[in-house]
Amino acid sequence: MPPRILIPLIIACALFMENLDSTVLSTSLPAIARDLGEDPITLKLAVTSYLLSLAIFIPASGWVADRFGARLVFRLAIVIFVSGSVACGLASGIEGLVIGRIVQGAGGAMMVPVGRLVILRSVAKAELVGSLAWLTIPALIGPIFGPLIGGFLTTYLSWRYIFWINVPIGLIGIGLATKFLPHISAPEPGRFDSRGFVLSGLGLSLTMFGASSLGLGYWPLPVNLVMLGSGIAFVVWYCFYARTAERPLVDLNLLRIPTFRAAIVGGSLFRVGVGATPFLLPLMLQFGFGLSAFQSGMLTFASGVGSVVMKFAAQPILRALGFRTILTINAVISACFVAAPASFSAATPWFIITIVLLAGGFFRSLEFTAINALGYADIDQERMSRATSFSSVAQQLSISWGVSMGAFTLEALRAAHGTHALHPTDFSIAFIAVGLVSLCSVLMFWRLSHDAGAEVSGRVRAEPDQIALARQRGI
Repeated sequence: MPPRILIPLIIACALFMENLDSTVLSTSLPAIARDLGEDPITLKLAVTSYLLSLAIFIPASGWVADRFGARLVFRLAIVIFVSGSVACGLASGIEGLVIGRIVQGAGGAMMVPVGRLVILRSVAKAELVGSLAWLTIPALIGPIFGPLIGGFLTTYLSWRYIFWINVPIGLIGIGLATKFLPHISAPEPGRFDSRGFVLSGLGLSLTMFGASSLGLGYWPLPVNLVMLGSGIAFVVWYCFYARTAERPLVDLNLLRIPTFRAAIVGGSLFRVGVGATPFLLPLMLQFGFGLSAFQSGMLTFASGVGSVVMKFAAQPILRALGFRTILTINAVISACFVAAPASFSAATPWFIITIVLLAGGFFRSLEFTAINALGYADIDQERMSRATSFSSVAQQLSISWGVSMGAFTLEALRAAHGTHALHPTDFSIAFIAVGLVSLCSVLMFWRLSHDAGAEVSGRVRAEPDQIALARQRGI
């Protein structure tokens, strides 16, 4: 098997494990809430704490991989992730679950970004879309089987098994990485930006935790506002610091590159709606429509099937139409599908729900493939690790904001009608709100030039010697 296919498939083991874990958890949240005696919306802390941990540690992933080698860091990250999974499975309260999720996030922060960095440093730009597709095809099996596995385990066994299944998957990933992954590192990684790590970590953690805690009653409102304000202040402080730092942990100068800026800003807006969907949909199906966890999983797996089908069509579609056209038009289509569950009701036939989720997964995955490839179209090898870290932070933050926005909308609506129960109409309003945010990504994509990322999409052919040279890097 060619290295440009084998390497993505090995790294996909980690991405598969991470995606399986998140989709399984989303389906099982109502059952976990009942078992732990918590409100289901409160359990968004189990989702956002993981995303928050990712956002804190991802900025350091590029430097750590350059300093110690991608293969070593990748294997260690899997060990940490699996350890956190075991802790989640043993948790007896929400505090233990949140701590376990934070440990998982610390491992995931190094696992997927470092793996993606190996690919970006090993293939030519003309082959980037294809390699990223091979990376994500196995990983998308997680969203397909995650709801089914999560629903089955939760309904017929125990939700704790959804975390323990990561143990055998992690062992397989470690074995494959040891045997096949190349040792890739930078000869001169430079000094670690410890000041930037502290500033960005404090800013991101306080901002996200303050936003996630709003309306939950854990702390008085003034405390939440202080956390939010302090977090924003640290983020602004970091932005001023990064403008003059020699090698900042998150290099804001990368935003001067039009394609990278569009992928970060537009992609973040798009991911807000998509990130809220795995949180909102199972809650609506189970609490709003009265379905079991297994029945809910039988429906939500359809979006994962649509995502896999699209991966085989992404390259020719991008080659024919280009990034600007695809990202702009497809963002509108995908945003409509994000909001589409607002029209569901308990009387909606299951096959209609399945078709809508299947089509939504197809268009959403096309948008993600285009965004991920465009972001690295004009990045040179020297800044590739910093671009990978920056992109990964933005992705996780936007997904976390999506979960927080969806949950906050439900909390506000529940407070407005003065009851503790969630109404089906509450979910409809929440889906429309996050769909509108995803739609705003069009404002960034339509400003791209018509030839943006032409070499990556295949509309402009790369020179043969460039492709040969790229294939020799690290493999």
